[in-house]
Parts: sequence; C-alpha cells; structure tokens
Amino acid sequence: MDTFFSAEVQAGFEAARKKALKQRHRLRVEAGGFSVRVVRFLDDGFTLDAETAPRLRGLVNLYDGSKHISECLVVATDEEDGEMHYEFKRATPVADQPPVDYYKAEPTAAGLLGRPN
Repeated sequence: MDTFFSAEVQAGFEAARKKALKQRHRLRVEAGGFSVRVVRFLDDGFTLDAETAPRLRGLVNLYDGSKHISECLVVATDEEDGEMHYEFKRATPVADQPPVDYYKAEPTAAGLLGRPN
C-alpha cells in the first residue's frame, strides 16, 4: 500500500525536518561578516541550508556557541536534499596559547623530601 501526501503536507514535513536539524547543533560558520548555522557536521566538512547558504570558498571560522573552535579552508562541493555541502581543505583547531618553537621537557620535581628516620 502506497501513501501519497499533498505538496503542502510534504513541504511541511520538509520544513519541520530542516528546523529539527538546525536546532540540534550550536555550530555556526562565520565568514565575510555573516553568520550561518551548521545543519550537519561531518568528518570531511559540514552542510548548511541551501536556501540561506552562500557559496563559500576560502577561509571561514567555525564556532560552537561563542567558543571559536577552528579556522577552516573550505570549498562548496555539491547541493543535495536542500543542503549545501562544504568540504574542508584544511581545518586548524584554535589554541588558547601560541605554538612553541622549542622542545618542552616533562616537568620534573625540584627536590625530593627525605623520610624521617
């Protein structure tokens, strides 16, 4: 038995699915003065809503709420099911300290306390 829905009902289902996907993540992408919420985060990239997403290419910043997670070099690859897929060419995690250019030895104890005799 096949079930068919009218175009209005199907559009309502699709809108509800997109809304649920958007609410699930706090991730957002910022580039060029605009901010767009991430629909899905993947191992090799992320997807944005195709209706509101620009065709990004280049450097973008990825945020989780207000926390800056990474700086990414991305390229738009394809559009499928109302989602624009962006692939990482590079994703560099943001660190709270600058990188060091020397070897840091493991911390050692300054001295040992002897046992009382």
